Amino acid sequence: MTVNLSKGQQISLSKSDGEALGVVRMGLGWQAARRKGLLGRLIGARDIDLDASALLFIDRKMADVVFFQHLRSDDGSVRHDGDNLVGGAGQGGDDESVIVDLQRVPPKVNQIVFTVNSFTGQKFQEVQNAFCRLVDENTDQELARYTLTGGGQYTAMIMAKVFRSDSGWQMAAIGAPSHGRTFEDLLPDIVTQL
Repeated sequence: MTVNLSKGQQISLSKSDGEALGVVRMGLGWQAARRKGLLGRLIGARDIDLDASALLFIDRKMADVVFFQHLRSDDGSVRHDGDNLVGGAGQGGDDESVIVDLQRVPPKVNQIVFTVNSFTGQKFQEVQNAFCRLVDENTDQELARYTLTGGGQYTAMIMAKVFRSDSGWQMAAIGAPSHGRTFEDLLPDIVTQL
């Protein structure tokens, strides 16, 4: 059963039997919005290169990052499945995904923040059907989904984070808009969400 998250909502990443999840996939999907007007309909939608990144934090200090140019965390617990330059799934399938082995994440890493940015610089008002979802990698069951709605005059979004708590890993939907083409551009805004 999928939980549709709203901005700021949190869920526990424990299975219904109380066991902790082992491996999760954070999937990202999107489509380019159709252009308006007659010329827009003739030309069609423009390709949009959104990039998913996972930033590993020890408290408020970034310890590692996984993105299209660094596909695996130094410790091997987080892996990016590769860059999608145009999107297109946006209707349920993932265009980019990041796999997190929660059991292998070093104990000192207490937060992993997931971001998406428009590498080609288009604003999110040009994106439709964008979402991030958390999937139990062992069962392929979707656990949570956060749908990006409304578009906007920004080029990036701090989507969600998984974090350690006394009761185990939790996920929080953040949904904070930001600006930038890369995760580095987003760091000042990310730190405010930790």
